[in-house]
Amino acid sequence: MTTVPQTPFHDGRSIPQLGYGVWQVEDEVAADVVEQAIRAGYRHIDTAAIYGNEKGVGRAVAASGVPREELFITTKVWNSDHGYEEALAALDTSLAKLGTDYVDLWLIHWAKPTQGRYLETWKALIEAQRRGRVRSIGVSNFPAEQLEEIIEATGVVPVIHQVETHPYFQQRALRELEQRHGILHESWSPLGQGGELLADPVITRIAEAKGTTPAQVVLAWHLAHGFVVIPKSVTPERIVSNLEAVGLVLSDEEVARIDALDREDGRIGPDPAHIEF
Repeated sequence: MTTVPQTPFHDGRSIPQLGYGVWQVEDEVAADVVEQAIRAGYRHIDTAAIYGNEKGVGRAVAASGVPREELFITTKVWNSDHGYEEALAALDTSLAKLGTDYVDLWLIHWAKPTQGRYLETWKALIEAQRRGRVRSIGVSNFPAEQLEEIIEATGVVPVIHQVETHPYFQQRALRELEQRHGILHESWSPLGQGGELLADPVITRIAEAKGTTPAQVVLAWHLAHGFVVIPKSVTPERIVSNLEAVGLVLSDEEVARIDALDREDGRIGPDPAHIEF
């Protein structure tokens, strides 16, 4: 079974560097594919309240037979549950659906600056950690200004920041800010979307030279930079093949060639500074 390296948080805990994401996976499907993923060797599962599949993830965890303490589960508080009391109530709902009395990592899913409640929500995460309901706390999709604000206001630094990251959109300025604070960088949509990235000649040539797949090359690039990465697939073969990327080592020259693919217009998803959902 493939062993995934652990990456340390600044709070003394750690996270499996490659996990299994379940965005856009229906609840019943999640119950099946998450169990497959755990069977394949994944120990880090990333879900969110808005995904609507926390119950399915919980069923898969229960059915897997793997002790809860050997698994790392992330969930996220949604925009409509921002606020101190609202977020704490949302956590109770998530824990009930997941069938666990704690999660390993709880994130604010989006800052949503126009709503203006991310700071009180962050204070709720701090309180949930104090109560032992969550092990570690972090954020997702925070613009630099809001990330700096919650740190300055509370003195509590997120352990991780989950944002869109792939070779066409590498988030270099944000990563520099995270590094200054000791925040881990976590990539969502790590393989891009629509297949363009996986068909890029730079990626395909490295894959051919390595005798591996383009997806494994891209995932190995994330891992080489020290990012935590959460690829999603519901295809059994790809669930296994994505996990095997942890055994692929790219040379410095190969990493540099992929680094050169960064684009100014490479963003696929919404800009966190301007969301209204």
